[in-house]
Amino acid sequence: MRYKPANNYTLHILLFLITLVTTTIAGAEWLYGRSLFGLTADYKLVQWMSWQQVQEGLLFSVPFLLVLTCHEFGHYFTARFYKINVTLPYYIPIWLGFTSTIGTMGAFIKIRERIFSKKEFFDVGIAGPLAGFVVALPLLFYAFTHLPAPEYIFKIHPEYQQYGLNYANQVYQNTVGSFALGKNLLFLFFENYVVSDPSLLPNRYEVIHYPLLFAGYLSLFFTALNLLPIGQLDGGHILYGIIGYRNFNRFSPVLFLIFIGYAGLGIIRPDTPLAVAQWLYPGYAIYLFLVFQKMVPQVKYALMLVLGVIAVQLGLAYLIPGVNGYHGWLVFGFILARFLGVFHPPAPNEQPLSWGRKLLGGLALLVFILCFSPMPFIIE
Repeated sequence: MRYKPANNYTLHILLFLITLVTTTIAGAEWLYGRSLFGLTADYKLVQWMSWQQVQEGLLFSVPFLLVLTCHEFGHYFTARFYKINVTLPYYIPIWLGFTSTIGTMGAFIKIRERIFSKKEFFDVGIAGPLAGFVVALPLLFYAFTHLPAPEYIFKIHPEYQQYGLNYANQVYQNTVGSFALGKNLLFLFFENYVVSDPSLLPNRYEVIHYPLLFAGYLSLFFTALNLLPIGQLDGGHILYGIIGYRNFNRFSPVLFLIFIGYAGLGIIRPDTPLAVAQWLYPGYAIYLFLVFQKMVPQVKYALMLVLGVIAVQLGLAYLIPGVNGYHGWLVFGFILARFLGVFHPPAPNEQPLSWGRKLLGGLALLVFILCFSPMPFIIE
C-alpha cells in the first residue's frame, strides 16, 4: 500500500546549503585557477582568495545547481504524481581544499517502495534528464551570447598579457599536464551557429575559467551520463520501459561490455615497455574481472569476458596504432558494475508503452547524442 512519504526537511535543506557553499568555492577555484587557500595547480602557494573572489563562484554554482535541482525534482514530482513513496533530493557536497573538485557528487532521490509498472519506471526515469536539459539550453544560450571580451583572460592569467591576444602561440607550446574540456554536438552547435563573434570563444584550455560555460558543459555531461541506457540509470529505466525486462537484460550487458571495451582501449598495446606492462596488465585484468563478475553466474564466464576484451583491444592496437579510448570512463564503469548494477528489476505490470511515450524515448536518445562527449575531460 502506498503512503505519503515523510521527509527530514532539515537534513535536505542543510545538505543543499552545504552543497551551495562547496560548489561556490569550487566555482571560484576553477575561475581563478587556484584553491581557496592559494594553492595553484602546480602546488605553488600564492595569495588566498578574497571574499569577493569567492562570491564570483556563484556564477558557477547557481546555474549548475539549478540544472541539477530541476533534474532531481523532475524525478520527484513525477514519482509523487504516481503516489510513489519517494524522498526529497539528497545533495552530496564535496570539497577537498588541496585540489579542484566541482563541489558536489550530484544528488539523488530515494524511492522507498517497489514501482509497479514499466510506464512508471519510464516516466520517472525520463522526467529528470528532460527537465534538466530544458533548463540547460537557455543557460548555454545565455553563456554563448554573453561572452566577455577576449581580454578577459588577462584577468585570470595576467602573465599572458605580455604576449597580447596571440598568447596561445606562446603559452600552449608545451601542454603536458594541461586540462581541457572535450566537445559534444550541442557545444559545437553553439560555437558555430550562436556566437556572433568567433574571437570571443575561449581557448579549449581556458573554458574552465568561464563559469557559465563550465556550468553548462557539466550540465550536459551529467545529463548524458544519466541517459546511458545501462542498468538502473535514467537511460536504463527509459530503455527498459520501451523494450521490456527480458530484452533489456539481454541488451544492457552488451552495451556495458562495449562501454568498458571503449574505455580501456589503448591500455593494452604491443609497444608498452615491459617494466610498465608487468604491473599495468595484471592490474587491468583484475579490474575487468571485478566489473564483469556480477554480470555472469560463474567465475569462468567472467574470466572468458576478461580474455575476450583484452584480445579485442590488443587486436585493435595492432590494426590501428595509437588508438585510445577514454580511460576516465573506467571509474564510472566500476561504480556502475559493482554498486548500481547492469541489470534492471522487473515490474509487475509489463504492459507496453504508448506510441507517444516511445516517441518521447526517441527524444531522450536525441538529447543523449547531443550531450554525450566520448572524451569529456582531457588531461594531456
